[in-house]
Amino acid sequence: MRSGADEAVLTERRGPVFIAVINRPAVLNAINPTVSSGLRAAFIAFRDDSSLLAAVLTGSGERAFSTGNDLRELHEAQARGDNNVSAALSAVPFGGITRDYDCTKPIIAAINGYCLAGGLELALCCDIRIAGSGSQFGFPEVSRGLVPGAGGTQRLPRVVGPASALEMILTGASFDALWALSRGLVNEVVAPLAVMPRALEIAELIAKNAPVATQLSKRAVTASTDLSLDEGLALERTLSRQALGTWDAEEGPRAFAEKRAPTFRGK
Repeated sequence: MRSGADEAVLTERRGPVFIAVINRPAVLNAINPTVSSGLRAAFIAFRDDSSLLAAVLTGSGERAFSTGNDLRELHEAQARGDNNVSAALSAVPFGGITRDYDCTKPIIAAINGYCLAGGLELALCCDIRIAGSGSQFGFPEVSRGLVPGAGGTQRLPRVVGPASALEMILTGASFDALWALSRGLVNEVVAPLAVMPRALEIAELIAKNAPVATQLSKRAVTASTDLSLDEGLALERTLSRQALGTWDAEEGPRAFAEKRAPTFRGK
């Protein structure tokens, strides 16, 4: 599966790994309704395809993952009295997956260059974030009279803590990759040319594991931020029992005993 090079969102399949690329490098991969619709369709297809086990999301070129909402396009539409753009923005979740999207499969963000505003909100929807050493992160909305509106005020504190989240959001400043790494905003910082290879390497490592166990594990970890410890432990026990009832849970120990790599079936 691969889309045409002139489309706003490119998709590719490499075995069990799905790749989605925001393809608007001339405007630093700014997100407009076409991008949001394309990403939503792409990630629904990824979620619903049982043969796809992990995804990588990135931006085209090396200058930007995404700088967020295409404010120039929005301003031009407003100036000519065109309400269609605003209606389109409301019709589809910004970036396709920032709300009303539930996926237990892992998604990895491969970040180079600018990752700002709605672009950072989109990256925060991913489970693992790999950043190039020249990446810049920030929420400049307040400097434009705006408030992060696609999950930034809610997801960022869950990742970096309230103090660092307030520092980013209230100053509107940009922060470098090492700052992001020190706050846990990104998992790794690598050379710019190594970002995509490293993200794919992690996706392929994930895809080698038992699919049901992987997805149940993500579900448990994701739920942990909204549960008490006792509630989380109860959920963990429930999901662990579900995993134990799968064919893969028999294949794993069997392969270990036979000193071979397991062949998982995802059931």
